Amino acid sequence: MNPMQESEIDAALRALSNAWQVQDGKLTRRFVFERFSDAMAFMCQVAIEADKRDHHPEWFNVYNRVDVWLTTHDAGGITDKDFALAQEMERAAGG
Repeated sequence: MNPMQESEIDAALRALSNAWQVQDGKLTRRFVFERFSDAMAFMCQVAIEADKRDHHPEWFNVYNRVDVWLTTHDAGGITDKDFALAQEMERAAGG
């Protein structure tokens, strides 16, 4: 699998919420929830789906916040796998 070209990434970004952006070659977003338990429920739900896809996010949680960075390491950049997981994350977050 090859990394996406910049034009492909721009087109795929338009299919996601405006909260997603590309920084340092990774697809990134901050999710903010009402409570810590909501953030953890989101992470658990996404972890199950990520494991099924064998595509695991880089993420960081503090209280009600989950910061996410997606890239396909073995491809050396952002791929369709990252956008598919980003869409699953949006569904899990309720939007």
